Amino acid sequence: MRHHFEALRKKRANHVPLSPLSFLRRAECLHGVRTAVIYGDIRRTWAETAARIRAVAGGLVELGVQKGDTVSVLSPNIPELFELHFALPLTGGVLNTLNTRLEPETIAYILDHADTKLVIVDRELVPLLSKAFELLGRALPVVEIADPVTEGETLGGPTYEALTGAAPLPVELPADEWDAIALNYTSGTSGRPKGVVYHHRGAYLMALGTGTAWQVPPYPVYLSVVPMFHCNGWGHPWLMAMLGATVVFTRVPAADRILEAIRSHGVTHFGAAPIVLQMLAEAESDAAHFDPAIRVLTAGAPPPPTVLEKTRAMGFDVMQVYGLTETYGHISQCLWQDDWDDLDPAEQAELQAQQGIAFPMVEEVTVIDRSTGAAVTRNGTAQGEIAIRGNTVMAGYYKDTKATAEAFEEGWFWSGDGAVMHENGYIQIRDRLKDVIISGGENISSVEVEAVLYRHDAVQAAAVVAMPHEKWGEVPCAFVELREGAEATSDDIIAFCREHLAGFKAPKAVAFETLPKTSTGKIQKFQLRERAKSKGSA
Repeated sequence: MRHHFEALRKKRANHVPLSPLSFLRRAECLHGVRTAVIYGDIRRTWAETAARIRAVAGGLVELGVQKGDTVSVLSPNIPELFELHFALPLTGGVLNTLNTRLEPETIAYILDHADTKLVIVDRELVPLLSKAFELLGRALPVVEIADPVTEGETLGGPTYEALTGAAPLPVELPADEWDAIALNYTSGTSGRPKGVVYHHRGAYLMALGTGTAWQVPPYPVYLSVVPMFHCNGWGHPWLMAMLGATVVFTRVPAADRILEAIRSHGVTHFGAAPIVLQMLAEAESDAAHFDPAIRVLTAGAPPPPTVLEKTRAMGFDVMQVYGLTETYGHISQCLWQDDWDDLDPAEQAELQAQQGIAFPMVEEVTVIDRSTGAAVTRNGTAQGEIAIRGNTVMAGYYKDTKATAEAFEEGWFWSGDGAVMHENGYIQIRDRLKDVIISGGENISSVEVEAVLYRHDAVQAAAVVAMPHEKWGEVPCAFVELREGAEATSDDIIAFCREHLAGFKAPKAVAFETLPKTSTGKIQKFQLRERAKSKGSA
């Protein structure tokens, strides 16, 4: 009888809140003697790291941090920021990692909007925080990370190391898995950044899903390259505790430091934006091939196929993933298919640049025609908007019910990314919807034009935006950053594009400059659009 099933209710024994804090408890018990952290001369085991985390949590409570309090952290990728991904949730507080490359005005805005109670700051970044406080009109309590590898200023706050002397907190899970664990702000490529609220349940499932999709074995050696201020490093800090990983830090993500760390410590896995992969390919002058291959996730912008070709030749097994701040990071993957093995490298790279299929912890990632509400035809040409549904979608935007409601219309999270779906169910981005160039009634994908530009030997980076045109409405305008020592003219670039594209898709104007980028490698097209407006012509 049905009522016999309905009588079985959730109990403490069979229903436990999901939280990545359980991974810390597991790491301390199971992986205790294994190396958890490598940073310069620092080596710490998981037992030592867990003890520090619990003590730091106790120290934060002594400073008055309570459940639901936002604590902002301004720090590069170093062990202290890694530890705070567990220590702050242990207190019940909410971790707000600040983008270290933001201007003081935006940091001041975030501190105010986030209702920050305490700021933990690396001393090298104290001048930036001080300017933000001036613009905020008030100073907030601070704790200072005194990293011995660099010098910095002080605001007179207690040091992070002093917190490690406090009475440690036990590792206890939250009463409700829907409790906020992190508050991450969107990259702000246009307008004010929005505060994206993550909960414990989503963070836990993100780690599990990533480990499965990336097929990460126990005890990997993981290089911390993805900024932990960006989607909490795509959830990788929590995943690494679950797997008993060794996490290697370089503080500065410079090509020489990354390559040296890979060789010195036997790195097996890392994540990085395409711009970082390009930087590594160009720095690797001795053409060394890493063997066994190093597993790499890349995201942030569709990677140019030329970059994928170069890194594959280096021994990097790169998988393109796709996601947004609002989805805890990556939620789809371009999983390699066996029938790609016999293709030439250029064809393989083209396929690798797709955004692929949903991660296992995501219920659905699809492409919908907003005008009809139906999924697009799987033919690689019908375009729609990527829509997402699953447990690793944000709780909502902090203090913005209107934007939250708009993002969740009709039971989906709407990405704002225009895409097609191929016959095999793989998604491929054609453009941010606002980046589609409509010229004489024809849609032009800026991503498609940019992929051609990256094939030009002189091009270091490229972005294409719409430029007003009296006859066609708008036409493509290319902004190009040349390689050091390389030369090219506008006519050269336009002629090259016309060799590989339909004439109407080729740029009608080219500007040479250093492109404005966010800290995660995304080109800030809103700045370029403003410049293109002034270039419009008949």
